[in-house]
Amino acid sequence: MLNSIGVNPKKRELIIYIVLAAITLVVFRQVNQYGFVFDDVAYVTGNNHVLSGITLDGLRWAFSTTYAEFWHPLTWLSLMLDYQLFGLNAGGYHMTNLLLHILSILLLFWLWNRMTRALWQSAFIAAFFALHPMHVESVAWIAERKDVLSGFFFMLTLCLYVYYTEKPNIRRYCLVLFSFACGLMSKSMVVTLPLIMILLDYWPLARFKVNKDNLLLWQLKEKIPFFILSVVFSIITILSQPNATEKGFTLASRLANSAVSFKIYLKQTFWPSDMVVFYPFPEQIPFLQVSGALFLIIIISSSVIIIRKNSPYLLVGWLWYAITIMPVIGIIQIGYFAMADRFHYLPSIGLAVMLAWGIPALMKNKRTKQKVLLPMSLGFLSIMVLLAWQQCSHWENNITLFRHALRVSKDNPLAHSNLGLALFNQGKIDESIKHYNEAIRLKPKYSIPYFNRGTAYAKLSQYHLAIGDFSMAIGLEQNNADYYNSRGGTYVKLGQYHLAMNDFNKAISLKHDHANAYNNRAFCYFNQGKNDSGCYDAKSACKLGICKTLEAARSKGYCR
Repeated sequence: MLNSIGVNPKKRELIIYIVLAAITLVVFRQVNQYGFVFDDVAYVTGNNHVLSGITLDGLRWAFSTTYAEFWHPLTWLSLMLDYQLFGLNAGGYHMTNLLLHILSILLLFWLWNRMTRALWQSAFIAAFFALHPMHVESVAWIAERKDVLSGFFFMLTLCLYVYYTEKPNIRRYCLVLFSFACGLMSKSMVVTLPLIMILLDYWPLARFKVNKDNLLLWQLKEKIPFFILSVVFSIITILSQPNATEKGFTLASRLANSAVSFKIYLKQTFWPSDMVVFYPFPEQIPFLQVSGALFLIIIISSSVIIIRKNSPYLLVGWLWYAITIMPVIGIIQIGYFAMADRFHYLPSIGLAVMLAWGIPALMKNKRTKQKVLLPMSLGFLSIMVLLAWQQCSHWENNITLFRHALRVSKDNPLAHSNLGLALFNQGKIDESIKHYNEAIRLKPKYSIPYFNRGTAYAKLSQYHLAIGDFSMAIGLEQNNADYYNSRGGTYVKLGQYHLAMNDFNKAISLKHDHANAYNNRAFCYFNQGKNDSGCYDAKSACKLGICKTLEAARSKGYCR
């Protein structure tokens, strides 16, 4: 269309940049009005390091911690910066996520347009990535800052790599390596980037033709520093994760789920439906379902290999999808979920490449292409816009998020548990207990709903029931400091200070910077007349951000 009205190439590119940014902003702008949800407590609202803003101690913590089971210092620093700028205004954090998503979209368009000079295919890939409803989770969830931040560095690294291949020199090479390191420090999922570089060398950069004789040697030599970084970050990530078998998932069940999830991601790419924040890991996976998924994978893989000479884009797109999704496919289990929409974020680009070049290749007649491709693409993307807008609306708050999850998925214990927590925070305690009961019924060995129900019982002053639930939670997860601290706090309510002290001691031994446990133990000491010990713990709690007990003790003359 732009060609036919005489718009020059540079202006065409500029218009596409503007349209991509504008339509993404229109679809996702609603997140500016949304609040914190779900794991945002761990990443922002309940994280004292983030709530201190940018500080030297925060910088040290960001680069030394594997809190939340990942080492991603740049993610922590970006959230600290957001707190510095926006405080606890959730809209600011949401808009940072959206800005990073838009920047990634623009870089993605630049990347494919620069490599292929195929303006409209490149625009389609960028639009597909921008608007796919499965990507709402990465953008609308503040705790998934690691997704959009690593996505930005993923795109930037590839752009810099293409820039390097046009005129190889050490300065450009170092820029690529530095950007890759930044991506790894945002989320380790980008460990596959060196393999993606090799794919692009094959097509569309056609660098394999330059050094045919020493193909493997020069590829490995050029990518060695990248592979070393990938190996190092992979080891760090594996060491940061709890043992998957501790969650009750055998290797066989994880492999079966990986094959089925691989197929479901494919299906959701072209027919996105019933998207939820948490897909429960299935108790059993039928053999026919696993064998069907494996058969599909083998058929597609064999086909793209066979026709690779005439259709290299199909091989590259398929391998892009398969390679980038492999670190998160579930062979190493990092949670109680079977799959997650956010894991589709970067792999989807490979499938978009297959569509962008594969569909036009099916139409041999040029006139047919001109008549069919544009309306087909616009229709497809329009559906994506509507679905993304609708999916985005579910992320307004915890109530809308988990009520939607229960509408579209059955037997979802985490959705019940988190909806219960959201209702509890609104003061609807009896209703919250009903959801905790359902979560426990569905998954009796899931510790969180026991803990949440115990908290609800304590709020109702039903302390013996609360202690029973906290004890159940501890039995299922013996290294959780919060569980011991909460049970200890309930023992205090019953005046059983000796039992309370045992729990506070255990909580502090498990988590040396547990401010609440120090504060609670200080209270116990004061009530037992042990003022020196109480002052020591109260000061420790104050250093960690909770000063209430210390202030009360000073007002009574217990502490200086």
